[in-house]
Amino acid sequence: MAAAADPFGRVTLVTGPESLLAERAVERAVLAATKSRPDAEIHDVEAVRLEPARLAEMTGASLFATSAVAIIRDLANLPAELHDPVLTLAKDPQPDVALVLVHGGGQKGRGLVDKIKKTKPEVIDCPVPKPSELAGFVVAETKRLRCRMSSDAVKFLIDAVGHDLRALVGAVSQLVADRIDDGEINSEMVKRYFGGRAEVSSFNVADAVLSGHTVEALEQLRWALSTGVPPVLVTSALAGSLRGLGRLQANRSGMGDNDLAREVGVPPWKLRSMRAQLRGWDARGLASAIGHVALADADVKGAADGPEYALERCLLAIASCRRPA
Repeated sequence: MAAAADPFGRVTLVTGPESLLAERAVERAVLAATKSRPDAEIHDVEAVRLEPARLAEMTGASLFATSAVAIIRDLANLPAELHDPVLTLAKDPQPDVALVLVHGGGQKGRGLVDKIKKTKPEVIDCPVPKPSELAGFVVAETKRLRCRMSSDAVKFLIDAVGHDLRALVGAVSQLVADRIDDGEINSEMVKRYFGGRAEVSSFNVADAVLSGHTVEALEQLRWALSTGVPPVLVTSALAGSLRGLGRLQANRSGMGDNDLAREVGVPPWKLRSMRAQLRGWDARGLASAIGHVALADADVKGAADGPEYALERCLLAIASCRRPA
């Protein structure tokens, strides 16, 4: 087998909105660098706090180490005066520096990212997985922890916990840690731990409000929160469902249901209910609803007090974006 490329003198660009995958990509890059040079000095900084002197310190030789791993996170907020210095480092990587740049996706900072890509770094994309890809993620996560999970248990876990990768990772870790023996995790074990959440999942809330059943959505929201569903899973479900409707509405190719389901990112059986929901939506309404979900997501992550109230307000706002019957 060919030897792995030396991470020093190279640039790794981690890009995409899925923060868990991005964090793991950074961890792998750092592990490879420290395995290659155990004495390397590690510098990890948020771009918004970076100054020219700090950048020079991170990427230059020190009294304590001849090699450095320099991690710059959230390139979208890199000060403008540092765009050219960082681009210069990407164009001409220093032989004793392993440079790791992280961009969370979106348009802010996209110009700099595009220029960095032209320097031919190693690019690691971290997109939000499609719903149809979640089962594979759960299976891989279970294998990573040296365990197995039955297919029906995987499906039940996703239905119960939702589409947030961190929540799924936490659930898998808990199931693996608490299993009695080394056998396969089955659906009965998953139901014991997460059955309460499965009765009213965050996607039940999303389906209700997108179908125009606002009162039912509010009732299910209160029940979901009372049974332990984290508020962030509700906003994740709302955002995912709205994006799915947007992709379905924009698709005019006339492809078959199996191909269309793959394009939209849902199982084929889900298309029927989505088509029914779509009768109450137009492109402007979907865009407005996604904006309300983005605000609610920020609120439940700490931008405002009272996540329950923020979610109720969000559901009412989404309902107002539907076309009149």
